Amino acid sequence: MKVLTLLIVLIFVFIGCKNSKDENNNKLSESYNDISQEHPGKKLMEAYCYACHDVTKTEDNRIAPPMIAIKRRYISTGTSKKTFINDMQRWLKNPNEKDAKMFGAVKRFGVMQKLLYPEDVIEQIADYMFDNAIEEPEWFDAHYKQMRGNMKRYQ
Repeated sequence: MKVLTLLIVLIFVFIGCKNSKDENNNKLSESYNDISQEHPGKKLMEAYCYACHDVTKTEDNRIAPPMIAIKRRYISTGTSKKTFINDMQRWLKNPNEKDAKMFGAVKRFGVMQKLLYPEDVIEQIADYMFDNAIEEPEWFDAHYKQMRGNMKRYQ
């Protein structure tokens, strides 16, 4: 009887440990998939855009607005992903003061230089920006609220 009880206990322990290992392996596998399937637009944005639109710069040491500012200015209620991507394509092909949507940024930093990025690179960056949270500098939220209070509505 004692042997049977011990055998049953060992079977439950073995099954419990096996299920626990499977759950841990599944969690590790899911984490790996999240990392390995990172949106290519994020890496492209970091490589192509952060040279000027870096989130680690202080407000006073910037040479261009952060990417979150661009996203917030270009995407409003009703903006489709296609419209956003087209707006990014159009701006990067021909940045000029007349077509600028970020008047304060142009006033402060000037019009950005024309960059000859492939259309598919811009599309992937814009696709990532549209669907994902963009990293914000620590100072950005307070700055955004202040500027929104001072901004005329052009929409």
